Amino acid sequence: METGHSDTAAMRKALRPVLLASPRDVAEHAPFLWRLQVGLADESIPAALICPPGCNAESVVPAPVDVFTYPALNLPFMERVGLESLALQLERFKPTVLHGLCESRAALARRLARRLSLPYVLGVNSLTGKSHRLSISPTRCARIIVPTETVGSSVLRSHGRFADRVRQIQPGTFAGTDPVCFADPSRLSTIVVAHRLDRVSDFAVLLKAAKVLLAEGHEFMIAIMGAGRAERRLRTKLAEYGLTRVVTIVPVLDPWRSVLAAGDIFVHLQPMPTFSGFLLEAMGLGVAVVACKGGVDDLIVHEDTALLYERNSEASLRQALVRLLEDHDGARRLAASAQGYVRQRYSVGAMVSAMLDTYIEALRFSGS
Repeated sequence: METGHSDTAAMRKALRPVLLASPRDVAEHAPFLWRLQVGLADESIPAALICPPGCNAESVVPAPVDVFTYPALNLPFMERVGLESLALQLERFKPTVLHGLCESRAALARRLARRLSLPYVLGVNSLTGKSHRLSISPTRCARIIVPTETVGSSVLRSHGRFADRVRQIQPGTFAGTDPVCFADPSRLSTIVVAHRLDRVSDFAVLLKAAKVLLAEGHEFMIAIMGAGRAERRLRTKLAEYGLTRVVTIVPVLDPWRSVLAAGDIFVHLQPMPTFSGFLLEAMGLGVAVVACKGGVDDLIVHEDTALLYERNSEASLRQALVRLLEDHDGARRLAASAQGYVRQRYSVGAMVSAMLDTYIEALRFSGS
């Protein structure tokens, strides 16, 4: 027994993980990436981070973390260029395990692991299908980390041969004890949406509901946080609905958590195939949530963590919004319930501890 403990302690001391981040990790999962690195630093574990060019690495890198940029240019064909140079830089850091933070880093993690003769773990944050096969090494990928049961089930269906390597680790957040929503009765109610601006149709029910609510005499403002190819068309649609004075569109700001904290209601617009860090943070802050089920919806529990509305139903969304806008005490009770749910299941300490255990399992996997 003592030998096992000393063995684990020695492996823990030897850990030098390298995190492989995508642009989405840096933009949308910045709080979790920051907390993981701080947790590693608190355990005196040196870590390094590989970021694509053009990312705001400062927003996710606490000192002292070594940062490497790859590829040199943010172009698709550049992914295979400069790998040897990156490997040589990493060799000076002396890593012991690689961690691809999301499925888009799967191929890079596999190539680097082979070049450096290292084990790696791979994060999968989205639903996968048989038509979307991930590049996973059967000899070097020690664990596949999923954030929720829904994503885990999806991975098991599409990559069943790796079933024994799938491990669920919930992202960690700090849930407050007092909801931020409707804390100031004199302030104009604010509805926040965090969603890609790729399809105007995604916002159709929200805009229709907002128009009717204004006609009924409700007063509020809406902040849409996101970017995408449909932004100009969305602005045109806002003008058509007479909502330009009510709706503000902002990019994903740094830190975007402050945008959520300024809201009273967070609307989860569409079923998402990817785990939403925005939704988790909104709940942790104590913003009342309105959401539709589908996709990666493990966080959404009707009347416990959110109010549900029927997808693509303007009337259903409007009724949920009216309930929160007219009953602030009820909205705060819902938000407090969500905070308790998140506090119990998505703690930062549990995330860091589970991640360290997974890294050690990877070291054992490479030595087996």
